[in-house]
Amino acid sequence: MPPGPHPREVDFLVLGSGIAGLFFALQAAEHGRVAVITKKRAADSATNFAQGGVAAAVAGSDSVEAHLRDTLEAGAGLCREEVVRFVVERGAHTIEALRKLGVEFDLEAGGGFALGREGGHSQRRVLHNRDATGREIERALLARIRAHPNVALLENHYAVDLLTSARAGQPGANRALGAYVLDSRRGAVHRFRARITFLATGGAGKVYLYTSNPDIASGDGIAMAYRAGATLANMEFFQFHPTCLYHPQAKSFLISEAVRGEGGVLRSALGEAFMARYHPMADLAPRDIVARAIDTELKQSGADAVFLDIRARGADFLQQRFPNIYRRCLELGFDMAREPVPVVPAAHYCCGGVVTNLCGETDIENLFAAGEVTCSGLHGANRLASNSLLEGVVFAEAAAREACARLPELPPPPQNIEPWRDGDAEEPSEAVVITQNWDEIRRFMWNYVGIVRSDKRLARARRRALALRGEIDEYYWNFRLAPGLIELRNLALVARLTIEGAMQRRESRGLHYNLDHPQRDDANFCRDTLLRKSSEPRPGN
Repeated sequence: MPPGPHPREVDFLVLGSGIAGLFFALQAAEHGRVAVITKKRAADSATNFAQGGVAAAVAGSDSVEAHLRDTLEAGAGLCREEVVRFVVERGAHTIEALRKLGVEFDLEAGGGFALGREGGHSQRRVLHNRDATGREIERALLARIRAHPNVALLENHYAVDLLTSARAGQPGANRALGAYVLDSRRGAVHRFRARITFLATGGAGKVYLYTSNPDIASGDGIAMAYRAGATLANMEFFQFHPTCLYHPQAKSFLISEAVRGEGGVLRSALGEAFMARYHPMADLAPRDIVARAIDTELKQSGADAVFLDIRARGADFLQQRFPNIYRRCLELGFDMAREPVPVVPAAHYCCGGVVTNLCGETDIENLFAAGEVTCSGLHGANRLASNSLLEGVVFAEAAAREACARLPELPPPPQNIEPWRDGDAEEPSEAVVITQNWDEIRRFMWNYVGIVRSDKRLARARRRALALRGEIDEYYWNFRLAPGLIELRNLALVARLTIEGAMQRRESRGLHYNLDHPQRDDANFCRDTLLRKSSEPRPGN
């Protein structure tokens, strides 16, 4: 805990403890007091689960232009080229910034970076630490955060809603003033007032039945920003990772795309290598192509899984390059060096989110954001592998630069912001309501709004989402807050927004494939799908 005023009165409030949140916090802490809010343990982030690495054009044979072309190609016409250039031009700088903070990347015997290749990349450009790059980044950044005297790191705290000037009834443009936050250990909701608020809450993979995401990924930042009046974009583009281990005890354990980058081949249950039938890059095709190909193969064959075969590389290579994946597969009865392993697609990355500019600011003044919670314009209709960690750092740094420059001009948040009021709310009495609704949302999203969609499936999903809305809202307003209830409310909203985006896009592009509109339609849909709440949430609780 830093000295000075209470951490509920700070200059910078950071929501989330992944790569974007921690990097921003470290930059901001040189200019003011910072509170970092995280739902569970600080290391329980999507960053910590990232296996592949950070894409950056650092090899002599590579170039910024090649990285830009690959990103634009994967994004299927919806990337904003100025944003892509802004990010990829900062690749080498980002790597050096991470190394200065203590992040270690694998090196070749001669001292150069050991570079991997993943789907959609024309070059080897993925810097990594074995197959646990995210864990290494999280370790290094958390060590710096915990040692910094200007940072308060508050675990087991759940952001409930953003504090805004519009919500507080203040005149002028809508401004971020902090957030209501639940201390889950004590059951109390507090006001955290801040001059700058930074959203780094990650994605929303838990909206689907099968996901590679950690349990925290319930779309909280997306939902809070929408309720506060921020613009969202492209929620229909949800990336499904092609290769999660198929095993009842694996809990959608991810098999990194880097495995295919090192020669892994996808095979049908009959042993056929099938990806060449779907794309010229075969097993190194972009993720949307590979996931859809696997989905097609499974539906045509009736099989439960396809198989990833990297036996040709041998045990020594696999244990050195992919030690965690190799060990986990072995624990579950699969020896990657001797047999193909069964894999299926699972929800992995939300390419839509809160719209930000090149400074990482949303259209709510003093509300900045970076990482998977955003739609920066980098990913378009499909994210190129290993661009996400790069994006998180680039926009966290840009946001910190702008926020710190602005800080001296900003007055403290007003003291008269209403405290949280439980009113007549009772203690939750039937947890089964939460678990039942959570399960129903995730199932209809998987069945109707998954890898392959149709107008009829989307209409069914919308009816179910609207039917649940009243039930969840009633429960939310009548009972005291608990973590599961907060996440359910956010999850239900993210589901509705994803469905709405998918229904508006009457074409197939990137990660959105609709059987009733199977062609890409540049004449009508080469644009973002924007979603914005028309009115502010009611004040109070």
